[in-house]
Amino acid sequence: MADRVSFRQGDVFEADFHDATVVTLFLRTDYNRKLRPRLLAQLKPGTRIVSHEHDFAEDWPPEKTERVAGKPIHRWTVPPRK
Repeated sequence: MADRVSFRQGDVFEADFHDATVVTLFLRTDYNRKLRPRLLAQLKPGTRIVSHEHDFAEDWPPEKTERVAGKPIHRWTVPPRK
């Protein structure tokens, strides 16, 4: 599995997400909302997005939320393009 995982450090608003199959975020809600159009434009349909504690927006609720140590972990799947 280690050969299929990469961690990248840099400006999340400049990052290239095209090759990602899962994106994990720990950003405040306002940053998630700002990043959402970029993620949806670059990620392939079916790509998973996981966020610790913070959501994206009321018009895109998570598919699943679980609590770990009392904190919510949210999951979305990038929808098909219209």
